[in-house]
Amino acid sequence: MTKSARLAIAGNADLVMVRQQVRVVAVEAGLSLIDQTKVVTAASELARNALIHAGGGAVDIAIVDDGRRRGLRLSFSDDGPGIPDLDRALTDGYTTAGGLGLGLGGSRRLVDEFDVTSATGKGTTVTVTKWAR
Repeated sequence: MTKSARLAIAGNADLVMVRQQVRVVAVEAGLSLIDQTKVVTAASELARNALIHAGGGAVDIAIVDDGRRRGLRLSFSDDGPGIPDLDRALTDGYTTAGGLGLGLGGSRRLVDEFDVTSATGKGTTVTVTKWAR
């Protein structure tokens, strides 16, 4: 990793900051404009999920290099209630907050790598990676 940052997600203003910082680091990582837009959209959804469902959390933003390519890795974590049924939560249209139910599944489609771990009562961590092409 050549660059990293940790941002708190505690309110709506933090959602704006997350989007802005992800865009800046995506440019530094060499992502195309289309891939920048995809990863910023995914970041916005995941940050909003942390705020709405867990009351807040944090995101770690890092440029990564696997020896063949550079990319951007985001890891969203919270200490919220967790996701009781992860398979259902990843299904488009499923919502517990009255939204469109596209947050997790939509974010997964926008990135190259997607991993989520969650434990009821212990919180959730979602890690996504978008590689430069």
